[in-house]
Amino acid sequence: MPNVIMYTTRICPFCVRAKALLNAKGIEFEERTVELSPEGRQFLIDLSGRRTVPQILINETPIGGFDELAALNRSGELDRILAA
Repeated sequence: MPNVIMYTTRICPFCVRAKALLNAKGIEFEERTVELSPEGRQFLIDLSGRRTVPQILINETPIGGFDELAALNRSGELDRILAA
């Protein structure tokens, strides 16, 4: 089972879409909310170079946000990454 972590905020529409995509694929993930945590935002910047959410990690590898997740899904690459 892949280790999927998603950094989110409660009011982010792209977070909702990313969660829906993963749920539709039956992929379990850990959600970490960073909206009230300056340390959490700094962690995102240090980890991915980005401050936006969602930020998604699969097996500790940052893959980006919803746009990147959706592109990986469309290309079939997401299934390969999740199966590894």
